Parts: sequence; structure tokens; C-alpha cells
Amino acid sequence: MIKIKKTKLATVGLIACGLIVASCGGKSEPSATLPLEPVIETTIPETTTTTTIPVVRNPLTGAPAADESILNRPALVVKIDNHPRARPQWGLNQADIVFEENVEQLTRFAAVFHSQGSDPVGPIRSGRQQDIDLLGSFNRPLFAWSGGNQKVTSAIRKSWLVDLSHSVANEKGGYRRESSRNAPHNLVAETTKLWTLAPADAQPPVPQFEYRAENEAVTTASIAAAAVKISMDGVDVMWEWSPDLLTFLRSQDDKPHVDMQDVRINAQNVVVISVVYTRSGSSPVAKSVGSGEVWIYTAGVLVQGSWERPDPELPFIFKDVKGEIIKLTPGRTWVEVIRAKSAANIAPGEDMKKVKYP
Repeated sequence: MIKIKKTKLATVGLIACGLIVASCGGKSEPSATLPLEPVIETTIPETTTTTTIPVVRNPLTGAPAADESILNRPALVVKIDNHPRARPQWGLNQADIVFEENVEQLTRFAAVFHSQGSDPVGPIRSGRQQDIDLLGSFNRPLFAWSGGNQKVTSAIRKSWLVDLSHSVANEKGGYRRESSRNAPHNLVAETTKLWTLAPADAQPPVPQFEYRAENEAVTTASIAAAAVKISMDGVDVMWEWSPDLLTFLRSQDDKPHVDMQDVRINAQNVVVISVVYTRSGSSPVAKSVGSGEVWIYTAGVLVQGSWERPDPELPFIFKDVKGEIIKLTPGRTWVEVIRAKSAANIAPGEDMKKVKYP
């Protein structure tokens, strides 16, 4: 006979007193105390994902956009009069970029609006042939002007400038004669209305300059500057650095240049480009394609270098004496389109009155 040996089956249970009771076939076995396994609490750290939302900036100022809804509208260029009888003007402190160009024994402004507008704006005067190349990099901008001779009018209408002259836009563009001025220095319009006349396929402008990031230092290829005096045709211009306002302030013929709100004309950057002027009849024509010398005033310093522009539909490229791209301060910029050797830098501490206009 084969005997089968019974194996005790133990059922282990944890009871309040910590005893283990074993049961097999109803027979009780001696109890034993086993140590309890420690309970280990595990804390899983929470993970936090930080998403940095990029700052949307205005293409023509490099400053954060206050109103993103207008970023897709085209640039609007308004030709503004600088005759003594046209002063003070409307809109010069609202333009993102202003070009000052020589005309017939005077200067005229090409004020480029995008991040904000001006109602009214002006006084508006005629365009020039040089405006076509000078403004070609703004991606087919709207062009508000009073008109011009047959040759200039034909050239502008065949160009990439969108003609919104007085004869074309008229009341739809808000054109009117300001009763407090005498013609021809009293034509004004409204940027709000002019923008409504943009073609359906109009595109926003591309950035024209490179800007320093926040807390980024100005290039070491710079010198401190208190002011610059510029001899334009028929106008003496001075830009003076204000360390309190952190901007450059403009004077004309040794008098503060103010707008219709009695606010001094000002800009964070003043770009002085030396160009060759030819002539078309009695009108100067600035050659803004090619290369030349540039002085850039920004953050209270002067950066000297060169400008390059192989194509009128491309922005100017500014490089310092080391060959590095010159970066501007975010904000508004004035571009002085001067004849060669027509600017004089004024160092800090130098008597401005003793520095002559070149």
C-alpha cells in the first residue's frame, strides 16, 4: 500500500492583533508572529510645462504690437510739405518711418504709416521720381500725394506705388483744404479713410531694419554722440539726444520743430545716408540703389558704417566698420537722405552753437 502524505495548506491572514492563523483539516497549529512589511509612500512630482508666447512686433518699428488686428494692412506713405508756410505739420510723430529728401531748394517728407495713423495728415504735396526707388521695399505701399507733372505722374502710376493721389482718392481718402492755411500748403487727408482704399491683394510691409533685443547692448563700434547737424537743401536740421526722454529731438533752422499738437518732433533712431543726387529737370533725384556712407544715431551713440542696396525692392543693409549689421533701437526712425559731407557730429560736452552746419 502506498501511503499519501498530507501537506498542510496554510492560509495567511492579517488580523488586528498581528497573529497568523493556520488551518488545515480543521486542526489548529501553533501561531507565529510575522513582521509587517513597511508601507512606502511614493510621491510623483508634478511636471510643469512653460510655454513662451512670442511677442508680436510691428514690422516697421520692432516694438511690441499694441493692436495685432492692423498688422496685415499695407504701409501707407504720405508726402508731407516742409515749406515754412506748411508748418507745423500733422502726423510726423505718428509715422513709423520718415524719409527727409531734398527737393527744389527745400526738403519734403515721405512719412510711412503702419502701426498707427493720423487724422488729419499733411499738408500733402507732390511726389517726385526719386520716391519710386526710395519706397520700393515697402511691398507696394499706398501712396498719398497731391499730384505731379506729367512725367512724374506717369512714372508713379507705372510703378509699385499704389496711386492714392488727390485726383484719384479725393473725398474717399478724406482729402480737403484746411481753412486755417493758404493753398497750396493746406491739403490734408485722413489715414483711416486712405487705408480703406487699399487693393484687395494688398500685403503688409516687410521689416526695413534689424533691432536690438531687450537688454542687448549697442555695438562696441560706436561713439557717444550729443547731436548731429545736417545741411539739407534750404533747411538746417539738428537732431539732439535727450537722455531724459531717451529719444532724439529735432530742430529746423535752429528752432524746435513741433507738430500741430505742439509736441517736439522726435525719433528713437536717426539714420543719415549719404547718396548721390542727380537731376531731372529742376528736381533733385536721390540715387538710393547702390552703396554709400551711413551714420546711425541710436541710444545716444553714433555708429558709423556703410549702406548697401542692390535692388530698390529690398531694404537698405547697414553695416558698421567691423562688417557687422547695425541694429537699431525699437521705435520710430527718421532717415535723412543727404548729400555727401553734409553732416557734422557733435560730441558730448561740445558747444553745439559753435559747431557749424557743413
